[in-house]
Amino acid sequence: MDWAGNERRGFPRHRVLKGGKISFHQLGTSTDCTVRNLSDAGACLIVASPVGIPNEFDLVTDSDHAVRPCRVEWRSGNKIGVSFR
Repeated sequence: MDWAGNERRGFPRHRVLKGGKISFHQLGTSTDCTVRNLSDAGACLIVASPVGIPNEFDLVTDSDHAVRPCRVEWRSGNKIGVSFR
């Protein structure tokens, strides 16, 4: 949102609470995350620690096992904002 409270995203995000995994195919590993909001274009993820999470990865949601390639757009504490590629 901008300073006036207007949504700046092209796709509005919906609040959700879903389990997920951040998958690092290059390393063959993954780390757990929580999806806090979601749209067709991106999501906000909560992680235990953002250390070691690369700028590009796949997000796999537990509920539907959908795989979404992601690019990190911002990081703040244990939150990561991603866009879907």
